[in-house]
Amino acid sequence: MTTMDSSINVSDAVLEKAKQLKLLILDVDGVLTDGRLFFDDQGKEYKCFHARDGHGIKLLRQTGVEVAVISGRKSNSVALRMQSLGIEHVYQGFENKIAALDEIILKTGIMPEQMAHVGDDLLDLPIMIRVGLAIAVSDANFVVKQWADWCTGLPGGLGAVREVCDFIMQAQDSFDKVLSQYLK
Repeated sequence: MTTMDSSINVSDAVLEKAKQLKLLILDVDGVLTDGRLFFDDQGKEYKCFHARDGHGIKLLRQTGVEVAVISGRKSNSVALRMQSLGIEHVYQGFENKIAALDEIILKTGIMPEQMAHVGDDLLDLPIMIRVGLAIAVSDANFVVKQWADWCTGLPGGLGAVREVCDFIMQAQDSFDKVLSQYLK
C-alpha cells in the first residue's frame, strides 16, 4: 500500500476536507498553465499545458471525483484541451466566477463544502472562500496563499494540478487502485 506523499505537508483538518471532495475546480491561467500568455504577430494566443497535470485529471476522474474549470479569460485552446480530458464543466470568460460556481452547484447538486478550488490570483478568492478546500499553487499571489487551506509545492502549469490530484486520491484511499493498473 502506498502511503501519503511525504513531501505533502497538510494538517488533519485539510486531510479530512480532502476526504469529502466530490468536485475539483481549477482556474486556468496560473494553475493549468504557468500564467504566461503568448501571442503571435496576428494576435493568436497560445497556451502551454503540462501533460502530467492532464493525466492526473484523468486519473482523478476515474475515481469518481469530477473536475470543472472556471476561467476569467476565454480561449479556444482551453476548450480543446478540456474536451480532450473529458471535462464537461468548462466555464470561460467568467470574471465573476461565483456565477459559474452557482451554475455548477445547480447542474451537479454537489454542495460547496464537497468542492475544492485551486487558484493563483485575486479573481479566485470569491470561490476559494466558499468551497470546502481552498488550494493555492506555490507561485500564487501572497494574498491568495493567505486564504488557502493548503499550498502546493509546485508552481502553476508545472505539475501543481497533478500534485493536487494525487493528494486527493491519497486522502480518499483511491490512489493504490489507480496505481495498480500500471503495476500489472
